Amino acid sequence: MAVQNQNITYINKDFNDIRAQLINFSQTYFPNTYTDFSPASPGMMFIEQASYVSDVLSFYLDNQIQETYLQYARQFDNLYDLAYMFSYKPKVTGLAIVDVDVFQQIPSKVVGSKTVPDFNYALEVPQDTLVSSRSGDRFNIQESINFSVSSSIDPTLVTISQISLGEPTYYLLKKTRKAVSGTIVSTDFTLGNYIEYPTLELNVSNISNIIDIIDSDGNQYYEVDYLAQDLIYDSIKNTNINDPNNYTDTDTPYILKTKSINRRFVTRFLNENTLQIQFGSGKPLQNDEEIVPNPDNVGLGLPFGQNKLTTAYSPTNFVFTNTYGTAPSNTTLTVRYLTGGGVSSNIDANTLNTIDSSTVKFLNIGNNNTPTSNFVFNSLATNNPSAASGGGGGDTIEEIRQNSLSNFNTQQRNVTADDYLIRALSMPSKYGVISKAFTTKASVKNPDTILDLYVLTQDLNGNLTKSSDALKNNLKTYINQYRMIGDSVNIKDAFIVNIGCEFDIITLPNYNNNEIITKCIGEVQGYFLTRRWQINQPIVLREITLILDAIPGVQTVSNIQIINKAGTTNGYSEYAYSIPGATQGGVIYPSLDPSIFEVKFPNDDIKGRIVSLGTGTFGYGGY
Repeated sequence: MAVQNQNITYINKDFNDIRAQLINFSQTYFPNTYTDFSPASPGMMFIEQASYVSDVLSFYLDNQIQETYLQYARQFDNLYDLAYMFSYKPKVTGLAIVDVDVFQQIPSKVVGSKTVPDFNYALEVPQDTLVSSRSGDRFNIQESINFSVSSSIDPTLVTISQISLGEPTYYLLKKTRKAVSGTIVSTDFTLGNYIEYPTLELNVSNISNIIDIIDSDGNQYYEVDYLAQDLIYDSIKNTNINDPNNYTDTDTPYILKTKSINRRFVTRFLNENTLQIQFGSGKPLQNDEEIVPNPDNVGLGLPFGQNKLTTAYSPTNFVFTNTYGTAPSNTTLTVRYLTGGGVSSNIDANTLNTIDSSTVKFLNIGNNNTPTSNFVFNSLATNNPSAASGGGGGDTIEEIRQNSLSNFNTQQRNVTADDYLIRALSMPSKYGVISKAFTTKASVKNPDTILDLYVLTQDLNGNLTKSSDALKNNLKTYINQYRMIGDSVNIKDAFIVNIGCEFDIITLPNYNNNEIITKCIGEVQGYFLTRRWQINQPIVLREITLILDAIPGVQTVSNIQIINKAGTTNGYSEYAYSIPGATQGGVIYPSLDPSIFEVKFPNDDIKGRIVSLGTGTFGYGGY
């Protein structure tokens, strides 16, 4: 019997289509072999089993294909991999930032006929010193404190704290520093013999950033954007030793210089709870010219055979150079990193009142055990006069998707206004988190600025608030490294317009009015969620109407009213706004000055009621 050419279709992908195709296939090519296709027949059992397996395999194949595209992927692990391809590093947590005041007392002394502070008792508070609250909130001071030095950039405020017989006996010193939320954690990794591109994994949640990596010999490894990057910017304290020609204690606290490094690493998040650290491939203590000739040295008679023109070199030798950095081996690496953050780190003012003094020391007198020195040491105190801001959660699925696409388009430089917008939103979380951003051309009042960047952040309760000066300074420093020559950006606070929403609906008969009004209020609250709104986004009343009309039991929406809520005494924004004057054609427009509408208290400020077909009220719900 001759074999028939079998026509196979590949478009059937669900159970019923595959089942029908298998039956048709059997009837066409095996008409005399099996003829009973009733549901109870044994043959149909095998056909349906094959259809089931094919349907499942088709589902998983479709799903796997979908997860390979950034615009369709839904699983976090896959999105992290795709983000890595687009050179975007998702944030898994956002750290809050706050200004903290640090205090100490010092005794007085007499110089000539004057009573002055005795700065011999000044303390030194090192970088990363921990300050905390009674509720367990932990922040780290970002720059060391030297109470004996005062300048226009780093002033030491001096006030009299104690007086005896009309003369000061003790003075109070105050300095202000930035502090970020989180806990510093240290983990050791032991590496054996040399391998190319060794990797480490930190399986810890809420990792903000790597602070440093030090090997057993005290060598430091530096984080870079890519392994081929061999130059980094390094900030050096401005002293006579570091810069004797241009030194000043008032103008430039730090000197920014480029630094060539062989020991370097890159990081990437494999998922929310796993940070991968990867090093280069260069062999330690090996001169690159030992394995790859330098053309400039050919014929110079240098040792190690660089003058041998006939020597054959393997192209694979390039892998073992320091082009991609040195690979650590036969050593122990100590990795310090910062964890924590989140919205809960946006603590209230006057809560950071405890400082870890274990690493604090006297600058000049040593830690001598005298009543005066003990009093001075125990006088060390701290406080945050303003609330912390910038803390937030990690990127959502949609934020990873959109930020990855935008980051790829920017190509690590800011050219358009959208480039600055994306750069502001993607600032590393250790510097704080910008929640909302908006760009516009510079106003006439600032002719030297080509762009105005308006920003907002979130407070402890997730409500919008002005960004702190510390956070805005961090943002300015961050975007400066990406701006084009000649660009100038002015960072400003956007305005917050607090609102409420009141609506009237008419219900259909035979529905539970309480359930309907509860559902309506919940849907309107979801519409006004802060994360769904952007600066200068208008309110379209028709959208609210469509949301309410779609709820079962709602016959019609008879009225929707947006009300301005203003007044700091009631917890609202200080800015009043004329809603009727800003309404045109059923659309409420924001002000000319960039602003955002926010329902700050949705449980209180979103109200709905049920009315009758006439003018009278049928029933109430919400207000």
